[in-house]
Amino acid sequence: MPVGFTCRPATTADAAPIAEMSGVAVDEVEASLERPGLDASVDSLMVLDPAGDVAAWAWVRGRRSQVDVGAKYRGLGLGNGLVEWVERRAVESGTDRVAQTVDDEDHAGTTLLRARGYDVIATNWKLTKPVDEEPPQPELPAGITIRPFSGEDAQAAYQVIQDAFDDWQSRRWGFDEWARMTIERTTFAPGLSPVAFAGNELVGAAICLALPDSGAGYVEHLAVRADQRGKGIARALIARASLDFYRHGRPDLVLWTHSGTGALAMYERLGMTVQHSTTVFSRKL
Repeated sequence: MPVGFTCRPATTADAAPIAEMSGVAVDEVEASLERPGLDASVDSLMVLDPAGDVAAWAWVRGRRSQVDVGAKYRGLGLGNGLVEWVERRAVESGTDRVAQTVDDEDHAGTTLLRARGYDVIATNWKLTKPVDEEPPQPELPAGITIRPFSGEDAQAAYQVIQDAFDDWQSRRWGFDEWARMTIERTTFAPGLSPVAFAGNELVGAAICLALPDSGAGYVEHLAVRADQRGKGIARALIARASLDFYRHGRPDLVLWTHSGTGALAMYERLGMTVQHSTTVFSRKL
């Protein structure tokens, strides 16, 4: 680290300054530090500048990791130092590969990872859909009903979402980890998270967040059970979420999609447009 900079593990008490530095929600940082399988005392590291302000931070859990450096601290070697720490910690925990996501506007971060032998494995796109008037609702497929999420839906929603994500994610999340990263976040909005049923079986879910300081509704997870796809259920869930957020003063809808899902074209057909992108890099250790 540069002279005067110090390092220590991160705690949830640091969530607000980390979130401000990283440009994410406070409860996302809290969830990351409290996710099952991550011991923040050894799996996280925060860099403080000489004044004691957060300059950068990193965490690693299994093959997943993240390194964020504040804009005004870039070019000081903090990113390279944290990536080295991530790789060492990953090896110590018995992992043979590590991945992390870099904002496509962070050219220095991209150059750093490529220089260290990281390869591109996926792209993430942030899509938005401005809504100027109350969005119309499509006719539901025969036998399908939609209602807001309730606590009793948690296990079934988790199953549908993880089954859908198995095709592209490298590791299946356990229920406790999924819950901590979604429905246990303070910004989770159950009343604005529609779930679809075929009879008494949950077959689709849109897990939504009401992020502070945002005029948009945020869809964190969207999935439909494999045997129910192609019927327009995903479109209906998006439309219901958009309507509910609109009525709650959040007229725009935002979501991220992963290149492994193959869903980008579907979202574009629904009138959503790409506003931002990130790239997932991975390296064998």
